Amino acid sequence: MTTLFDRYRLGELTLPNRVVMAPMTRVRAAPGGLATPSMATYYAQRATAGLIVSEGVQPSLVGQSNPGTPGLYTDAQVASWRPVTDAVHTNGGRIFAQLMHGGRVSHPETTGTQPVGPSAVAAEGDVFTPTGPKPAPVPRALATGEVPEHARSYADAARHAVDAGFDGVELHGANGYLIAQFLSSNANLRTDRYGGPIGNRIRFAVEAVAATVDAVGGPRTGIRLSPGAGFWGVRESEVPELYGALLAELAPLGLAYVHVEATTDEEILVGLRRAWPGTFVVNPVLPMGPRQTDRAAADHWLALGADLISFGRAYLANPDLVERLRQGLPIAAHDEATWYTGGDAGYLTYPTYQHPA
Repeated sequence: MTTLFDRYRLGELTLPNRVVMAPMTRVRAAPGGLATPSMATYYAQRATAGLIVSEGVQPSLVGQSNPGTPGLYTDAQVASWRPVTDAVHTNGGRIFAQLMHGGRVSHPETTGTQPVGPSAVAAEGDVFTPTGPKPAPVPRALATGEVPEHARSYADAARHAVDAGFDGVELHGANGYLIAQFLSSNANLRTDRYGGPIGNRIRFAVEAVAATVDAVGGPRTGIRLSPGAGFWGVRESEVPELYGALLAELAPLGLAYVHVEATTDEEILVGLRRAWPGTFVVNPVLPMGPRQTDRAAADHWLALGADLISFGRAYLANPDLVERLRQGLPIAAHDEATWYTGGDAGYLTYPTYQHPA
């Protein structure tokens, strides 16, 4: 029987356990999208995870969604990440960079430019800006000839990630950001080869992944998906057919993994597990929902065929989460008020478990 603490071969990496630290935005980057020494400490503290997936990293300036997030599109950004990846590796860990193009989930106050998207349809809700939350603006619809350069931006950032010492990259195709916007049936109203029927709506995702595989190789490339999630007002029709078609197109590319969030019926997710021939990572709970992933949820999905289990919020206050899970120790509570406040409080200040004297 598979357990959370079994070793696992992922591409060229041997993971000491099947625990993945999920990507979580922490908005602690320095001006210019630079990684910081505190970020090196934060990730190194959590290096006992089988695999760490970093916070979302923008592949271009126009791809930046939130203020205070790091990038991987300038030489200075690449240099700033090297101490982070070195710290993780020194502590025995492995780390992928999550490449996140926000698309329409952005604001001119954050990037200095109008957000872009598949169509001129605004996201639902307020987006973060340097001066506080503001209504999402209407994005500029990308011309057909512009779309490939945004697909290639993931590949360019992946090259920078490998140069910065990351073991691989995860394309953020979930939660209503650019890839998910192209998959959508209401954010994507295009009538060219990138819109309309399922075969067209998956094209951008496939092109972005294929370009990244060409750049750094399949074993260094993963993708995160959130079937049917509805974040930022993104809606998807024919969810099983849409994601079944996407996985069929991605399967020949030899990816490191597909990372799926539990945003639709379990039956649909199990069907996707059966359809995917490679490593299948599951985040078993709804992102930002009332529950966080625990040992029972992890064991449930391992029994259903998942290879690896990602933990998000549980990692905020538990840098030693693997040992807490292994020994059945209490999981410490996190302080939501410090998620996005900057500084080291609620970032580097959570201790490992202290056994009673």
